[in-house]
Amino acid sequence: MRDADNIRELDEANIADWMGFIFFEKSKRHVNKVPAYLPKNSKRVGVFVNYSVDEIAEKVNDFGFNLVQLHGNESAEFCSELKAKLGDKVKLIKMFQISNSQDFQPCGIYETIVDYFLFETKCDSYGGSGKQFDWDLLNRYPGLTPFILTGGIGPDDADKIKAFQHPLCAGIDLNSKFEISPAFKDIDLLKNFIKQLR
Repeated sequence: MRDADNIRELDEANIADWMGFIFFEKSKRHVNKVPAYLPKNSKRVGVFVNYSVDEIAEKVNDFGFNLVQLHGNESAEFCSELKAKLGDKVKLIKMFQISNSQDFQPCGIYETIVDYFLFETKCDSYGGSGKQFDWDLLNRYPGLTPFILTGGIGPDDADKIKAFQHPLCAGIDLNSKFEISPAFKDIDLLKNFIKQLR
């Protein structure tokens, strides 16, 4: 999210548990300043690609983030350092790209460090691919850390999501398929979709 009025409308609809702000200059959704309105009903998530600990801490302070999502090449050691810097009030999410069951292996060293994993479709870029991976792979996820499901989830996927059952699935990430333009969400589309899920 980036536009103050769009953020306000979604926040006042009270349908999104979390709302994300992307910090990656190559992204069409990059946030370069604090919007005039920040969500009050939704928790705030800062999404970072290869930022330093101090840079992330500064944005957490500026935006009042409740969660930090790491979408780059951040090591387990980096995550430990960041967690020590931010304290327990800010939860950490680490993204992993998935195309087969072997892709779960690197998650193990982050297991006791981050609070959530985010599983994305494997692609060549840091941003999302807008495509779905085979969710059946998650039946072979060996970890204990709750995960968030992302990767091309769109308005036609409500039945598929309701049919998906996993004890560690903590939520779903909705982004590009619900946009009018980059970083500008179609609020009615989101309302209708979330109503179907609930």
